[in-house]
Order: sequence, then C-alpha cells, then structure tokens
Amino acid sequence: MKKDNSEEKIPEEDLRQNPDTGPCEGPDILGGKSSEDGKDASADADECREVSAEEKLIAENAELKDKYLRLAADFENYKKRSSKEISDRSKRAVESFAVDILEVSDNIDRALKSDDDSKLREGLEQIQKILEKVLKSHSITPMESVNKKFDPNIHEAIAYVPSGNEEGTVIDEIICGYCMDDKVIRCAKVAVSKGKEE
Repeated sequence: MKKDNSEEKIPEEDLRQNPDTGPCEGPDILGGKSSEDGKDASADADECREVSAEEKLIAENAELKDKYLRLAADFENYKKRSSKEISDRSKRAVESFAVDILEVSDNIDRALKSDDDSKLREGLEQIQKILEKVLKSHSITPMESVNKKFDPNIHEAIAYVPSGNEEGTVIDEIICGYCMDDKVIRCAKVAVSKGKEE
C-alpha cells in the first residue's frame, strides 16, 4: 500500500486554538472581526454615555431656568404687593389727617357765622386748641425758637437786628417751625440778634 504523501489537513478548531500551526491567526482565517467589533462596541458605549451626560445637563439647565422664572415672577409679585401696601398706608394716613382737619374747618365755619365778636374770639381760641390736638395726634409739634441759638438746620433768618442779646440769638419768631417725630417739616422764620451796636 502506498503512503499518501499529501499534506495532512489541519482541523479548523486546531487552527483557532494554536495560531502557530498556520500562517495566519485563527480569527483571520475564519474571516472574523471580533477585535474590531469590540472597539466599535466600546465607542458606541462611550457615545451613549456622552449623549446621556448631555441630556442630563439639558434637563438640569431647563430645571434651573424654570426655577429662575418662578423666582423672578414671585419677586415681581412681592414688589407689586409691597408698593400697593405702602400706597394704601399713605392713603389711610392722609384720610385720617383729613378727617381731623375737617373738624377744625367745621369749627371755623361756626365761629365765622357768629355775630358776637367776643364769641368769635372764644371760638377761634377753641379752634386753635383743637388744631393743636389734631397736630399732636399725628406727631406734629411746634418748635421753640425764641432765646435759642440760631441753627440753620431748623431756623430761617429773615432779619438781623441789633439788640442787647448775644449775637446769633433768636430774638423773635415770625412763623413757628414744626417737627414730625424727629424730622423738621418746616423751619421757623426768625429774627436774629446782631448784638449791641457800638
């Protein structure tokens, strides 16, 4: 029997397990692309992660924008409410003062209708007392100026006259000054001493 000298065929399974038995590696002989497929899969996974991170940032940005818009709307509403409350308080204060002043006006009308001069004076004195009470109830009080040192913050000098008083002393009050709480709302118009004439 003749011995078959033809080259013994190597099974494909052996080629995969032992790449040295053939000129090429197993996967190439079978036409496989497992290495490239692995790289593609990894790239796809990275891309998915990038897309997921981008979507997350977009969602966070939308949420922050929504919060900002809500906060801006709330602040705008707060400003409107505050402005309205201040306006309402001012109106109520003016209304209260107006009602009190109307009482003074009524008393003036009654005094002017009187034919008796003595009653007229008595009525005016009563009106003055009522007016002082009304002003005081609104924290409006007169300032004392006479014999005080002239102060440009509360006094307005309309005359400088020689007198026996020290120079710069208020010697006469032409129009009374008023304060509301601690604020001067009208300066007193006064005459100020120039001192003794030589």
